[in-house]
Amino acid sequence: MGSKEVDEFVRTKVLPQHQDIVAMLRALMKENAPGASEMISRGSPAWQGDKMIAIISTSKTHITFAFARGAEFDDGYGLLDGIGKTTRHIKIKNVDSVDKAALRDYIKQAVALDGK
Repeated sequence: MGSKEVDEFVRTKVLPQHQDIVAMLRALMKENAPGASEMISRGSPAWQGDKMIAIISTSKTHITFAFARGAEFDDGYGLLDGIGKTTRHIKIKNVDSVDKAALRDYIKQAVALDGK
């Protein structure tokens, strides 16, 4: 599932202090969305099934992990931000603060919605 294109993006465009966050997100996607294709979409790492599932955006202070259909999720963890009609996201500043159980749940919901 890994992509050399995404490997290159991470190596050259993700700040060193955020590379472990991206590595963790890639591993969670591989584990919970094994049928999704990892690629660069709109200049950022993304995963696609039938349609776009999730995308990573970088900044100087954090990594944003966005779900294309996140507005349809059951957000029992209360971690998703956003007010648009479709997308919801999580801002991650360090890998230690991540609720991996929540991310696994969100990824599984994204995969299930993609199949509909």
